[in-house]
Amino acid sequence: MRKHRTSNIEHRTSNETASAASVLNDGETGSRKFNLEERLLEFASAVIDLSENLPNTRSGNHVAGQILRSDTSPYPNHGEAESAESREDFIHKLKVCLKELRETRRWARLIERKRWAQEDPKLVLVLGESDELIRIFMSSIRTAQQNAVKAQEARHQRVPSCPGG
Repeated sequence: MRKHRTSNIEHRTSNETASAASVLNDGETGSRKFNLEERLLEFASAVIDLSENLPNTRSGNHVAGQILRSDTSPYPNHGEAESAESREDFIHKLKVCLKELRETRRWARLIERKRWAQEDPKLVLVLGESDELIRIFMSSIRTAQQNAVKAQEARHQRVPSCPGG
């Protein structure tokens, strides 16, 4: 019996992303390979820690809740993208991650502006990592869209033209 591929193909995002500003285990700055899933997990963890240290005021609690919602979304949505049902679904889920990362960056900038976490190194990490993750997702979306166009063009080239039509 012949096996057929299912439409639920995993679309893995790159597990190897270079970061020129990354710090190696020995403290030296250099290029290092990252697992994107692990980076998103660490990012979410850092934002959770940051949000726990915001002031216990009406506005501090509001911002803490907002940044928690936006930041904890990319990690599971990245997992959903890896199990996307189609190329379009994959691109859509990556765009959701990008949208939430941009929102997180904006909330982090507000926290910085309010000087609510001046002494907290997690804020510096969140601001820097959000910029890097946004660039990674933008590049991934662009590549996936280009691949979709190439696949579409290849399908059109394989379709025989109808005689007399």
